[in-house]
Amino acid sequence: MTPAADRPIIVAVTGASGAPYAVRLIEALVERQQRVSLIVSDHGVRLLKTEMDIESVAALRERVGAAGWDTVVRVYDDRDRGAAPASGSALSAGMVICPCSMGTMSAIAVGASRSLVERAADVTLKERRRLILVPRESPYSAIHLENMMTLTRAGAVILPASPGFYHRPRTIGDLVDFIVGRVLDQLGVEQALVPRWGSESSE
Repeated sequence: MTPAADRPIIVAVTGASGAPYAVRLIEALVERQQRVSLIVSDHGVRLLKTEMDIESVAALRERVGAAGWDTVVRVYDDRDRGAAPASGSALSAGMVICPCSMGTMSAIAVGASRSLVERAADVTLKERRRLILVPRESPYSAIHLENMMTLTRAGAVILPASPGFYHRPRTIGDLVDFIVGRVLDQLGVEQALVPRWGSESSE
């Protein structure tokens, strides 16, 4: 069996606002030479273009860095529900949907599995692997909150894109790193993007 450390992390990008989080997360994983199974929905591609002028997955590859990308990233078509991430027999180190639209969250909560992103999330839950959802919607409706509770009870981690300020961020990048660092912690990937609380006083 493939050692856990060698398994890919499934990263999905959907249409909710928050493209900088997705790009930084992929960059951080590539920098750490962590294998990534990447799925970008059609709305995710539109999001990357709208918020970061990244026109396509090919352009995302150039933004992240082609050399590192080609070493660890494998791209899957969101329309291909027969791709590897759709099967529990394809081992992974977990999945993160960043950002996660409320439509995607709703579909996962009811087990719709209409796309590869939704099916991969369904598989992650049924195989008892770590599923992290990063919503950015605000405010939340009762429907949103109920879906979050359903998914939390099923084993998912809801990690809203709500950066803190106790680390005294000075740039938008600092705020983005705060959330990406928390995602990496949940995935069990070493990171030093944000100082940990109490670390300064212990030095």
